[in-house]
Amino acid sequence: MASSIQATDLDIYYGSFLAVHDVTMTIKPQTVTALIGPSGCGKSTFLRAMNRMHEVIPGARVEGKLELDGTDLYGPGIDPVTVRRQIGMVFQRPNPFPTMSIYENVAAGLRLNSTRIAKGDMDVLVERSLRAANLWEEVKDRLGKPGAGMSGGQQQRLCIARAIAVRPDVLLMDEPCSALDPISTLAIEDLINELKNEYTIVIVTHNMQQAARVSDVTGFFNIEGTGKPGKLVEMDETKRMFSQPREKATEDYVSGRFG
Repeated sequence: MASSIQATDLDIYYGSFLAVHDVTMTIKPQTVTALIGPSGCGKSTFLRAMNRMHEVIPGARVEGKLELDGTDLYGPGIDPVTVRRQIGMVFQRPNPFPTMSIYENVAAGLRLNSTRIAKGDMDVLVERSLRAANLWEEVKDRLGKPGAGMSGGQQQRLCIARAIAVRPDVLLMDEPCSALDPISTLAIEDLINELKNEYTIVIVTHNMQQAARVSDVTGFFNIEGTGKPGKLVEMDETKRMFSQPREKATEDYVSGRFG
């Protein structure tokens, strides 16, 4: 079941360095939200904070609130592993587990979560996840072959299948097409459009056309200079953000005048 995310007065730190300052936003269920902005403005940091991935870096922490359906993701007693199960992530470069087969890659998320599943049930889950990632017809006859032997676009869809196999509520994507060719990019964009029927999706992208094509809502992050924190400048329906942004900085960025 797709979920909503609410950030309130969120500050994100790396040690004493304030990387992202004072973000307040609501991400609605079954929507695609694109986060855009110049390099170094905190988009990916904010994305990783949503499923507590940034804590992997020593000294990383947050202040403020980040809630999934009203539950504080950083509240006392909240297990980061459980958060990452509810909020899946797909990274910039496809990263299938190199020693695992296509089948094992999809099953890996379930096994890492210590889910005990009978072989027949696992077969059903793997097929369902690969079908959901629009990959089943391409790989059904070579499920035992290495995942690393596929094309880049197929590998990225395999990573999406792996992420959705555990049935998360939210799917985060950090520039999922930046390493892909145009045809593979189109396949991922079509897939995002289908997946939003079941999942809440947040995507970081540097590609303005992509943000305009795939997202319902766009948030524009910016930074005043080196050493300053990134901030959310504005957030609105994508059509309005690209046609009538409220802030001049947003207009300059989406029109290509800077960034």
